[in-house]
Amino acid sequence: MTPPHPDTKRLSVGCAVITVSDTRTLETDRSGQIVQQLLTEAGHAIAFYTILKDEPVLIQAMLEELSLRSDVSAVIMNGGTGIAPRDTTYDAIEQLLEKTLPGFGEVFRWLSYQEIGSRAIASRATAGTFRGKLVFSLPGSSNAVTLATQKLILPELPHLVKQISGS
Repeated sequence: MTPPHPDTKRLSVGCAVITVSDTRTLETDRSGQIVQQLLTEAGHAIAFYTILKDEPVLIQAMLEELSLRSDVSAVIMNGGTGIAPRDTTYDAIEQLLEKTLPGFGEVFRWLSYQEIGSRAIASRATAGTFRGKLVFSLPGSSNAVTLATQKLILPELPHLVKQISGS
């Protein structure tokens, strides 16, 4: 499917990838690796990557820190979007988002429903803006990050960055 307003000039976006997990390591972070690979293959730059414990204070501090970086235009987080007690990513970022993109979560859950059925309702995937940066929060499964990155983030990333920057 072609985006409704194809961008004539390719824009390489500086991205930060954050895996939120109490158990993953650099070696076992398959989802973070997938996001980075897909972004890189599409011509975008990985300006920052880390794994954070699922602690709201750490997540919020990381977003604050990344908001100050000129080489980061988009933050893609994965993990912590469910409803288990340790899933706090959504709770940590939803209060920081200045503008939300409700359609991101809605379409993601619709696409997920087609793959995994009713379990898709448990996802609190979301997206929005924070201090001039795009923020995407995805579930931590490899299938979920692949789906969201390929079907939603990559097709719209340059356009959304241009929207935020006013160009």
